[in-house]
Amino acid sequence: MSTEKTITLVQVTSAIGRPGSQRETLKGLGLNKIGRQAKVADTPANRGMIAKVAHLVRVVEGQ
Repeated sequence: MSTEKTITLVQVTSAIGRPGSQRETLKGLGLNKIGRQAKVADTPANRGMIAKVAHLVRVVEGQ
């Protein structure tokens, strides 16, 4: 069993009309449609990506 912590994200807002860099960040996090969920590793790089699109996603849980 891996001891790496993960963060579960849900996309809550559309990326339509957002800058291309924000749309690409969502894709990098594994999200592309409202309601989609993705589990990502809790790393500084992913934390930065989440901060960039914080207005488009919701953190469901951190384990």
